[in-house]
Amino acid sequence: MKKRLALLEKYIQLIKSGEVVAFPTETVYGLGADARNPDAVKKVFETKGRPADNPLIIHIADIKSVKNFALDVPEAAEKLMESFWPGPLTLIFKKKPEVLDIITGGLATVALRWPSHPISQNLIAQTGPLVAPSANTSGKPSPTKPEHVTEDFGEDFPVIEAGETQIGLESTVLDVSHKPFRIYRPGYIGKTQIENIIGEKVCFAESGENTETRSPGTKYSHYSPKATVRWLKPGEMANADNALYLFHEKNPEHVSDHIIYYQGNYHQMAHELFDRFRQADHRNLNEVVIEQISEETQQENAIAMALYNRINKAVG
Repeated sequence: MKKRLALLEKYIQLIKSGEVVAFPTETVYGLGADARNPDAVKKVFETKGRPADNPLIIHIADIKSVKNFALDVPEAAEKLMESFWPGPLTLIFKKKPEVLDIITGGLATVALRWPSHPISQNLIAQTGPLVAPSANTSGKPSPTKPEHVTEDFGEDFPVIEAGETQIGLESTVLDVSHKPFRIYRPGYIGKTQIENIIGEKVCFAESGENTETRSPGTKYSHYSPKATVRWLKPGEMANADNALYLFHEKNPEHVSDHIIYYQGNYHQMAHELFDRFRQADHRNLNEVVIEQISEETQQENAIAMALYNRINKAVG
């Protein structure tokens, strides 16, 4: 522990002095800044090019810290925290008045998460709570490797390097500020898992609801490489000349560095998705073409649903 903290000391001091530091979580790399320092939080928005009305998630070091930010903590939310924290679940609460408006985009709610990566845990324990959106230029694929961060922000940008992240997709976002609880962003923790813990139904935010302003990371298009991302057309065969093809169910019969077959392993596909997007740009490919994920598969597999959500936001 002492050795790890010694290695982190430079980054701890940068954050305490109001600077922005990229650090690993179990989902993706985050762009961390002191959640109590409005100037530091402003630097996060400026560094990413993030719109000011897109709220941030506050990352904390333990469950008891929730009461520093949340006005009300429902009993069901406590059960979820006990079951899934630390981990890839973000909870949206009614906020206390002292929470910085710049973090919440002026909303009456605040998003909180306790990440499970040991480096993020040690860092936050020393610095205090951190805002931490994904450490990429706004709209680009989220970073799952330290080199993704330097691609976007330059070699001199401070990054706590820890190799690839484990999951590769951002956390599930669940609004617990009112009933029924609503999932605004699907992720590794799925609807059925949540319902099993709290013993009541949760729902997905409907497309007609104005949820974009309530949840971090849902209002604007995200995750897009320079290459065009599109779904595989019915009956279309892989033609690898100028595209990267990703298959998960249908066997393409042959694979190459342009034709990837995941054999139904959605966890591996999620782990690699954003890196594959960046690889397409490195190879100057025109397209990333992805086999459609059926609604049935999404209902059966939480990570498949999260994949569909991220890919669909990049399509266009």
